[in-house]
Amino acid sequence: MQNLPAVYKRPIKKPLLFYRPIYFLIFTHYFFSKPPQNKTIPMQNFKNHGRMVPMYHYVLFSLILAALIGSIINLYHVWHHADLHLGGALLVVISIILIPMALFSRSFALKAQDRAIRAEESLRHFALTGKLLDSRLRIGQIIALRFAPDEEFVGLAKKAVDENLDSKAIKQAIVNWKEDNYRV
Repeated sequence: MQNLPAVYKRPIKKPLLFYRPIYFLIFTHYFFSKPPQNKTIPMQNFKNHGRMVPMYHYVLFSLILAALIGSIINLYHVWHHADLHLGGALLVVISIILIPMALFSRSFALKAQDRAIRAEESLRHFALTGKLLDSRLRIGQIIALRFAPDEEFVGLAKKAVDENLDSKAIKQAIVNWKEDNYRV
């Protein structure tokens, strides 16, 4: 361990936020998750219904990318030291594992939301018509139908099945948009 490169012998100066990780988390949560206080949030419609979560879409993936790049650089610096290259390689592997973990955690949550939306819209269709929702509707169509108000819902569901509309066409066919502020 005494033949370490000079990079590992000098003291590391860390920014203040890294000494207190809780302050960093509170700061980023407050900064990235609150809507602006002075602006009114516009009514949801086809053009603005998509939602981004800055802490997930920007911060998390930037940090994972930084960890991957940093671990690769670290592996390059320690590759010729037999006692250190295993740790460097493990950091690269862990950084690579973080990418599918982040992607799968998002997709699993969306699948759970999709199942809940299917159940809600099936119940809504049953309450409005006394019949079950047509089994030929795909999950993407059902998710798009959640934006339709009760007056348009039944007719649009039938039209979606008869004309095999995709989710974008269903959303564009909605006249009076019903907001869904809970889906992320």
